[in-house]
Amino acid sequence: MTKNNFHIQGLSRLEVAAARERYGINRLSIEKNNVFFTALKDLVAEPMVVLLLVTAVIYLVRGQNGDAMFLAIAVFLVAGISIFQNSRSKAALDKLKSFTQSKCRVIREGLVTDINSYELVVGDSLIVEEGMSIAADGRIVHSNDFSVNESILTGESLPVFKDPLSVEPIVFQGTTVVSGLAVVAVSAIGDQTQLGKIGRGLESITVEKTPLELQINNFVKKMVIIGVIVFAIVWAINFFRSADWLASLTKALTLAMSILPEEIPVAFTTFMALGAWRLMQMGVVVKEIKTVETLGSASVICTDKTGTLTENKMSLAKLYLRGARQFYDAVELMDEKKARQLVALAMWASEPIPFDPMEVALHEGYHKNCDTDERPGYRLVHEYPLAGKPPMMTHVFENESGHRIIAAKGAPEALLAVSGLNIEEKKVIESAIRKLSAEGYRVLGVGRGLLDGNQFPPVQQEIQFDFVGLVAFYDPPKKNIKDVLEAFYKAGIVVKIITGDNPFTTQAIAKEIGFRNGNETISGDALLALPEKEFGEKIKHVNIFSRMFPDAKLKIVNALKAAGEIVAMTGDGVNDGPALKAAHIGIAMGTKGTEIAKDAASLVLVKDDLSKMVDAIAMGRRIYTNLKKAIQYIISIHIPIILTVFIPLAFGWIYPNIFSPVHIIFLELIMGPTCSIVYENEPIEKNTMLRPPRPLVSTFFNWSELVTSVIQGLVITGVTLLIYQYAVNAGFSEQLTRTMVFSCLLSANIFLTLVNRSFYYSLRVTIKYKNRLMFPMLGFTLLLGLALLYIRPLAMFFEFKSPSAFQLAVSAGAGSLSAGWFEALKWVKRK
Repeated sequence: MTKNNFHIQGLSRLEVAAARERYGINRLSIEKNNVFFTALKDLVAEPMVVLLLVTAVIYLVRGQNGDAMFLAIAVFLVAGISIFQNSRSKAALDKLKSFTQSKCRVIREGLVTDINSYELVVGDSLIVEEGMSIAADGRIVHSNDFSVNESILTGESLPVFKDPLSVEPIVFQGTTVVSGLAVVAVSAIGDQTQLGKIGRGLESITVEKTPLELQINNFVKKMVIIGVIVFAIVWAINFFRSADWLASLTKALTLAMSILPEEIPVAFTTFMALGAWRLMQMGVVVKEIKTVETLGSASVICTDKTGTLTENKMSLAKLYLRGARQFYDAVELMDEKKARQLVALAMWASEPIPFDPMEVALHEGYHKNCDTDERPGYRLVHEYPLAGKPPMMTHVFENESGHRIIAAKGAPEALLAVSGLNIEEKKVIESAIRKLSAEGYRVLGVGRGLLDGNQFPPVQQEIQFDFVGLVAFYDPPKKNIKDVLEAFYKAGIVVKIITGDNPFTTQAIAKEIGFRNGNETISGDALLALPEKEFGEKIKHVNIFSRMFPDAKLKIVNALKAAGEIVAMTGDGVNDGPALKAAHIGIAMGTKGTEIAKDAASLVLVKDDLSKMVDAIAMGRRIYTNLKKAIQYIISIHIPIILTVFIPLAFGWIYPNIFSPVHIIFLELIMGPTCSIVYENEPIEKNTMLRPPRPLVSTFFNWSELVTSVIQGLVITGVTLLIYQYAVNAGFSEQLTRTMVFSCLLSANIFLTLVNRSFYYSLRVTIKYKNRLMFPMLGFTLLLGLALLYIRPLAMFFEFKSPSAFQLAVSAGAGSLSAGWFEALKWVKRK
């Protein structure tokens, strides 16, 4: 909390409590679905659950009560795993929602404090400033250069200027502050606001599926269609041979279960939601889950300079007086009257209650160097907001005796254009600007307005100004920014600086931080003047863009996207909103970022630390890689299950029905947690951030990777069927043959899980990966498998016969080799 300069006391704690009791909390009412019934509905819609229930009913009709009971239990296990995964995903997303709760600033008991927007009450004194989203309806009681965008309510995109004396000095919830600052007495919150009264239509907004989600859903749908066709074929074959339609249906359902890859959608949801949760723990708040899958593909990062590459800790460092043609050190000016007057004039050109770091520095410089503080004796009688290309702003102050101060500051080029200087004078000042900029200073021009009477022109550029001098600020680079840039470059990511500052300052900072390919710069005006083809070429090889404005930023982002780049864009101001929205990954700053920037962005860096984007991109690549491992594992292990059920039946082998639904569901219960829980927890591989970005347009199931998974599955199938034939030729019974086939598949599953932890590094390397879930899960699978083979009641239920040590070693060894051969291929690949 800090003391306020508005002479407003605000509500007391008791008044806040009374208002909350009377009017409620500041939140729109939204219909909420019953969580239990929603989960139940989703569960019943799962094909695997439907198949299990149908098969259980068939077993009951046939009098096989034990099998029916097992499948009923399996329904609860499948439901439990599904609900557990969904609850983990939902908990992660709920935590993200609570973390991204918007904030607002109020005056209570004479102090300025930040609170959550939902804590706002009727009667509060709400402070709103440039870039903020207004949290409630209210009446303006104080304002400086205040304008709002009310397009969300009126459809009119132009800003509306308002003050306490306006015809309608009212602001509305959901509108955004374009410029200035105001204190608002809150009159309505929640459903009673204008937005609340028309906001019910916002509840029905649907979220589009991402390209990856569509690819995965399409793949699953195709597998379901294949499952239906094969189901019909198997049922027909069995019915033709046995004329028992119920038994034939059971066997056909067994195959249908083996084909359905129901683990894939669950894995996708889990990976994305938990990925967003992990990012939040790292200080990166993901507002849209789809951003998680895009992060790993980022190929270009467009970053602003101030506050991203630099500390945004402006200190007044240097001055230049036009009249004296002399530079001054701003630290000590007590004996330099004209230099102190320049600081004073720059201060008068600033907001009376400063919030911009440069304006804060000017107020501090004035307070430190003035003999008498004249601020209380003057009032603001007219103001021109920051406007123009390049921009400038003008304030008109007057005291009780009628003495007037007309002060302007802004881009030096803007002040030079309205000061009526001759060419020689301009050249001298431009030389001074280059000198200060080349040393890395942020430079502003300062002018004194020459205007008599009270007829203020409509635009400040029509006023004649006397160019007084330059004020220069130093904003040091962030300490870690060199390492951050180097990490981006190693990951194959191009970095471009897009800033409103001048090219000399930007290049000086770029050189200091080790920025690559920063020799050429171009301004926003020059860029937009280029023909379309030349524009596209220019943005490819130029990496520093100076004196940029919203239209130019937006066009750069769209041109990079059109060139096939995956664009990440950082921003913090109102003017960054369009470009942040257009970028594939809009990145807002959590501390200095405006509400408009945060609303437009898809993720927020909580501590304004660009190094977190390195972590976020690494996390995006890790999530994508691990999801791909999980799905390749699912494909590889489904193939031998499908073919081990289908081939003996189709070719009329001696034991045609080697597996029943109870065996398939057991294997499914093992595979689900493995792909969704274990693979999600895999650490990032050490070469992940040394590879170029993955093209976003590339299909998730590319041909080479799909072929790899299919070959893995076919090899496991071939070895499993060899074990089948070995057991048959050795004269083993159906139960023992089933046992050996099952043992082979189970050991293949365990080894495939380990082998597929990396498609590049060897098992000797990946065995050291830190994954606290991997070995407990595999150990549990192994113990459970042994229990089924050697605990007599379980073996009888599953129609197994306990194998000898040699028989188990043969089947388990064969299964291990059927997955382990891939290690040799990885060795060749590394070589």
